[in-house]
Amino acid sequence: MESENSIADGGRSSVQPSVRKIDLADLKDALVNGIADFNERPSHLVLLVLIYPFVILLLVRMIAGYAILPLVFPFLSGFALIGPVAAVGLYELSRRRELGLDVSWKHFFDVRKSPSLLSIITLGGLQLAIYVVWLAAAWIIYAAIFGMQPPTSYGDFALQILTTPAGWALIIVGSGVGFLFAVLVLTISVVSFPLLLDKQVGSVTAIKTSIDAVIANPVTMAAWGLVVAVALLAGSLPFLVGLAIVMPVLGHATWHLYRKVVTY
Repeated sequence: MESENSIADGGRSSVQPSVRKIDLADLKDALVNGIADFNERPSHLVLLVLIYPFVILLLVRMIAGYAILPLVFPFLSGFALIGPVAAVGLYELSRRRELGLDVSWKHFFDVRKSPSLLSIITLGGLQLAIYVVWLAAAWIIYAAIFGMQPPTSYGDFALQILTTPAGWALIIVGSGVGFLFAVLVLTISVVSFPLLLDKQVGSVTAIKTSIDAVIANPVTMAAWGLVVAVALLAGSLPFLVGLAIVMPVLGHATWHLYRKVVTY
């Protein structure tokens, strides 16, 4: 019988975590290990199941009218805001592979057995709230610049955004506000979900540890944020198909980044 340390077993402790300094070489190593985890247990089908209901909903709404067009980019870019919680199952697969345990798909949802489940749900709810606030902020910015009248066509919307001063103002202001949201989420979640999965700590401790990790490694974490942003953008371009590979790789890499940063 396989001897394994399941997510609900011992090995959990309330010891307070601390952070160490890492460099760009560690970041590269985390990405390499993330790719290796993905190759060991490709998870693109699971991500397709999770992603495409959102895509179908978006497309149906777009077909029904043009009112949602101003929120299409914020909707898609918001994947970066909810990605950490969506990747919890991937962290568990990486944790198990690191321990030499079975990494079959039945363990993808083992998070439900975690002693820190309530904290994971709490932090996940916080990230979802941030995502909703981001969408609301994006709509407010659009309405402040263009008014409440929705676009009359796809072509008209594209021309407004790309060829008018108001459109460029929307791009600049929207990108700046979106950047602040992304920095907030990166700061509170870069290692918090893996920590909650790995140790029995509360959401406040997990968030504090994540903030400490960013403060201790500002350049490396900024580089990680850039990698995530570029990868998600590249994966989103062909109708989000690339996200089925990009998101699992980033999820697995996040686990290895956590292992390099957090110590006890």
